[in-house]
Amino acid sequence: MHRRDRRERGIRGPLLPPQLPGYQTRTQRFDDRVVAVVEHLEHNWGKQLQDVEFAVEDVPVLIHGSTEVPLGRLYPAENEQPTRIVVYRRPLEMRAFDSADLDDLVFDVVVEQVAHHLNLTPHDVDPTYTGDG
Repeated sequence: MHRRDRRERGIRGPLLPPQLPGYQTRTQRFDDRVVAVVEHLEHNWGKQLQDVEFAVEDVPVLIHGSTEVPLGRLYPAENEQPTRIVVYRRPLEMRAFDSADLDDLVFDVVVEQVAHHLNLTPHDVDPTYTGDG
């Protein structure tokens, strides 16, 4: 079944052109932020991060008895599963004041999780890390 309007013309084209901000969903923009940070880190740490999977999930599953909502989590490799670093979109978006603040928060969370994986400090992973995001 083809999707048509009442005059049988069909869909004429995209509602928004790709260059406009509304073209991407909030989720797609968030994913792009995470990808940008990972690509930045892979420039210096590519060999150490080649077996690490990065993922974005909307919300974390809370551990029983925990009162803190994690912003990101490191899942070590086990049973043929690779190491995974997960960034949680909704808790980060709720903490951010604006787009620039969200960029800083995503950067800080990804750097902290990579540092945890590499057993380094976040400043060793990226000297521009401020930790105040």
